[in-house]
Amino acid sequence: MQRGSQPGFTSIWGKPADNRQQTADSRQERVMETTRRKIKSRQELRKILGQLKSEGKRIVFTNGCFDLLHPGHVRYLEKAKAQGDVLVVALNSDASVREIKGGDRPVLCEEERCEVISALTSVDFVTTFEERTPQTIIEELIPQVLVKGGDWPIDEIVGRHIVESNGGKVISVDFDKEFSTSGIIDRIRSAGKK
Repeated sequence: MQRGSQPGFTSIWGKPADNRQQTADSRQERVMETTRRKIKSRQELRKILGQLKSEGKRIVFTNGCFDLLHPGHVRYLEKAKAQGDVLVVALNSDASVREIKGGDRPVLCEEERCEVISALTSVDFVTTFEERTPQTIIEELIPQVLVKGGDWPIDEIVGRHIVESNGGKVISVDFDKEFSTSGIIDRIRSAGKK
C-alpha cells in the first residue's frame, strides 16, 4: 500500500492523505494562473493602467532584458516597486535582445523571461516590446514614475521627456554591480572548459 493511502489516514490539513498530491497540484495551478495573469499585451495594459490611474494608483515603469534572473535583478525590481503602487516591467523581445546583446542572447526566450519576472511579488504586470528602446511603449502607457538602473544618467534615460512632460518623475536607482547576466554566462562557460 502506498504511503498516505492507508484508510482513515488524515493529513495535517484535515484532508484525506491521498488528496495531498491533488491539493499540491491545484495550489501549483493557482500560482501559475496568478503568474500568467500578470503578463499582458500593450493594449491590455493601456486599459488596465488607465483604470488604476483613475483610482489614484501610482504607476511605475521599468524595462530591460532580464535574461537569467539574478539577485541584482530582484533587488532592483524591489527598489522600483517601492516608488509607487503598481510596477510594470517591459521586457525586450528576443529580437531586441539579440540586437543589443549579440546573437547568443537571450538565454531564455521572451515567454520564459515573462514567466520568471511575473513570478516576483514586486512585479504587478509584465509585457514585451519589439523596439530597440522603450520610447514607444512609454508614450503609450505614460507611467507616473520611470525607473532605470544607476548606470543610466537621468538625462540619457529613454522616455524621460514624455514622463516628465506629463507630471511624472524619472528615477535612477542603484543596483548591485556584483551581479550581471553576462558575468554569470562567462562563469558557466569557464566552468565548462575545465
